[in-house]
Amino acid sequence: MGGHDEKDKWIVRSEEGVGDTFDAILERRLSRREVLKSATIASSVAVIGSVALGAETASAQRISTPQFARVEPTPPEFDDIKVPEGYYTRTLIRWGEPLSASAPVHNVWEQTPEAQSQQFGYNCDFLGYLPLPLGANSSTRGLLVVNHEYTNEELMFPNYDPKKPTRNQVDVGIAAHGVSVVEIQRAPDGTWSYVRNSPFNRRITGETPIRISGPAAGHPLMQTSEDPTGTVVRGTLNNCAGGKTPWGTVLTAEENFHQYFGNFGKFDKNDPRYAIHRRYGMPAEQSERGWELYHSRFDVAREPNEGFRHGWMVEVDPYDPNMTPVKRTALGRFRHEAATIGIAPDGRVVAYMGDDAVFEYVYKFVTKGKYNPSDRAANMNLLDEGTLYAARFNDDGSGDWLPLVFGQGPLTAENGFNSQAEVVINARRAADLVGATKMDRPEDVEPNPVNKKIYVALTNNTRRGTEGQPGTDKANPRAKNQAGHVIEITETNNDYASTTFRWEMFIIAGLPSDPTTYFAGFDKSKVSPIGAPDNVAFDNAGNLWIATDGAPRAIKYNDGLFAVPVQGPQRGNLQQFFSSVAGSEVCGPEFTPDNRTLFLAIQHPGEGGTFEKPISTWPDRVGLPRPSVITIQAFDNRPIGS
Repeated sequence: MGGHDEKDKWIVRSEEGVGDTFDAILERRLSRREVLKSATIASSVAVIGSVALGAETASAQRISTPQFARVEPTPPEFDDIKVPEGYYTRTLIRWGEPLSASAPVHNVWEQTPEAQSQQFGYNCDFLGYLPLPLGANSSTRGLLVVNHEYTNEELMFPNYDPKKPTRNQVDVGIAAHGVSVVEIQRAPDGTWSYVRNSPFNRRITGETPIRISGPAAGHPLMQTSEDPTGTVVRGTLNNCAGGKTPWGTVLTAEENFHQYFGNFGKFDKNDPRYAIHRRYGMPAEQSERGWELYHSRFDVAREPNEGFRHGWMVEVDPYDPNMTPVKRTALGRFRHEAATIGIAPDGRVVAYMGDDAVFEYVYKFVTKGKYNPSDRAANMNLLDEGTLYAARFNDDGSGDWLPLVFGQGPLTAENGFNSQAEVVINARRAADLVGATKMDRPEDVEPNPVNKKIYVALTNNTRRGTEGQPGTDKANPRAKNQAGHVIEITETNNDYASTTFRWEMFIIAGLPSDPTTYFAGFDKSKVSPIGAPDNVAFDNAGNLWIATDGAPRAIKYNDGLFAVPVQGPQRGNLQQFFSSVAGSEVCGPEFTPDNRTLFLAIQHPGEGGTFEKPISTWPDRVGLPRPSVITIQAFDNRPIGS
C-alpha cells in the first residue's frame, strides 16, 4: 500500500515490505537521460510539433509527431463524443444492421437468433481493416473485421431478468457474440459506408463450427459428448482484441470465456480437471447470462471439457467467406486480449499476447516455420508449430522469454504435464511454474513497425500490494494500481524471436497531478490525464495511440483515445484526441493505409443503465444506445494528426 511521508513522497512497498519512494524507484529503473528530459522541454503541447530523430535512435529518418488541438476530458455522465477542431465523425455500422440483402432490418422488439446471425453483432471491440482486393493497398475499399466481445442483455431486451433469461434471449445473445466481416467503401466525398450485399460479408457466432488445430487438437481434455474427436467446437466467445497476419488473415482473441460457464461448484474436487478450471476462474453457481439453463455444454458439472475448448486464438480468413475458422492451440489457452504479429529477421513469425487478468502474464509465440511473402497458402498453418514463451521482467531492466515446452524445466509429468497439449491447455500454470512475472492485467502487446519496440498496455490491478496478494515490483511499481501503465520492450538485436530483452517504463497513467504518474520523463503539466490503457495502435510515423477502458473508475473521466510520440524531444507528450460517451469504452483503433481515416469501436455505450432507464441514447439519439463503429476524418482530408 502507499502513503505520504514527511516530504510528501509517494511510498511503494515491495513484496519484502520495504518502503521506498516512487521517485527513487523511477530514478533507479529509468535512464537519467529520460528522467531529466522534462527539464529541457520548453514549449506547451496542446498542439504537438514535428521533431527529427536524434542520432541515438536506430533510424535517421524524420518522424512527424501528432499535431492537433487536444480534446479536454469529459465527465462520466457526458453523453456525446468529442474530437479535435478540424475533424468529424460518422457512424459506420451499428449493432443489428443487416449484412445481406435478405437479412431483416433490426427490430429490438422482435429479435431472434436467426435474424441476429445475419446482422452486425453486439459490443464491437477489435477492428481490422484489410484492403480490397487481396494484396492491394487501398484506403478507399476494404474489409472490416470486427470482434463482438460480449452482450449487455439489460440494454438489449425489455424486462430482462438475469436470473431467469428466456430461451430466445439466450440464443440471441449467443448469436450476437463472435465476429463480423463487412465490406466497406469510401465515396468520392470522403464518407464511408458498408456494402450490405457484399459476398464477403459474414457472421461468425457462438454457434459457428470452428476447427481445432495444433498440439491440443484431439486431446482427451478437448473431447466432449457432442464432439468425441476433440477437433471441432461450436462457436467462438468473448472475442476481445486481435491482430492481422502478413498473409491477410485475422487473429481474434477469446478473452473472458469463463463467464459463460456455470455450476463449477458442483464439480468433483477430486477430479484432476478441477484445479485447471479453478485456475481459470469458472463460476461456482449460475453463470452471468444463464446459458447453461438451456445449453448443457455450458454446465461444467454436466460437460466438464467444454471449457477447455475456449480461451484460444482463432484465425479467420476474411477474404474467403467459406473458410472454417481455426483455433490455433499452439498459442496457448488463457484470457487472450490479442495476438499481434512481427516478423523476425530470419523470417519466423512472432505473435505477442497478453492474458487480461490481474497477476497474469505476457506471452509470445515464435513459429518454427518462416513466412513466405510469395506463397499465401504456405503460411496458412504457420501458427500450428513453434514455441510459446512467458515473460520475466527482471528488476535490473533486463528480461527473459521463458519457454513453455513440455519436458523442459518444471513442465514434466511430476508436475502434472504429460504432453505439449496439456502445457498449452493449462498455460497459466505452466507460466506459474517457470517463474514468469505476474503483471497488472496485460492487454494489448504490440510491436511498433517503425522503432521495432514492443508496447505492453497494463490496464490496472487494484489488488496489487493488498493483504495476501503479491506486492509491487519494478515492472508493476504501484500498489492498488487503479490507472494502469505502459511498458516499452526492446528485444535483443531488435529480433522479435530473441529470448532476452530490455524493458523500461513508458507511461504510468493517471492524473498528471498524481505524484505516482510518469510520462516518459515529459513535463507532466503539459499532458492529458489518462486512465486504464487498453488497446494500442501505431500511425505511419510510429506514434503510439492508446484507447482506454476504465477511465471513469480510475480518473473520473470518460474513456478516450490518446496519441503519444515514442521518440525525440516530444517522447511522452501524451494528448487526448477523442472522448467517448457515457458508459462506454473505446476499442480497436485502426488506420487506413494512408492514415486519412481512423476507425474506432464504441463498446457498451450506456452500460450502467437498463432498457427501461437508459443513461445513453448514442448514436441515434432515439431509443436505446447501440454499440457501433465510427470513422474519424479531417475536414480537409489530411492524414490523422498531421
